[in-house]
Amino acid sequence: MTETSSAPALSPQDALVALMITVSASDSTIRTSELLTIQAIVNHLPIFADFDEDRLEGIAQTVFDLLEEEDGLDAIFGLIKAALPVTHYETAYALGCDVAAADGTVLQTELELLREIRYEFEIDPLHAAAIERAARARHLRL
Repeated sequence: MTETSSAPALSPQDALVALMITVSASDSTIRTSELLTIQAIVNHLPIFADFDEDRLEGIAQTVFDLLEEEDGLDAIFGLIKAALPVTHYETAYALGCDVAAADGTVLQTELELLREIRYEFEIDPLHAAAIERAARARHLRL
């Protein structure tokens, strides 16, 4: 494996998981609803069909370690962009939005991270709005 910022290279599925964990950790509190959402996504979406769930803990530790570094978020984005095809950037954003919306409230820190993801991955504003609205609709409570 090659090394980037002392972190191991990621598979495309690892990159998606890393992004979801980053969104969950963005407010310094990883909520149970967010973890359950990540688990459900990994268990049910076709993109994770051949994903080894035993990798979750290692990916989470990589994310946590990088977030402790001064430019850790930039390093995480670098790893994700190196692993994920450009065609799947909107998928990554959608998964991030689902994790942010999982607990019914999107906090300011999560909004700021989502804005940074939109910028880093050059997500079209109209596409981003549609993705955000769909996440909000999926996680709406009665």
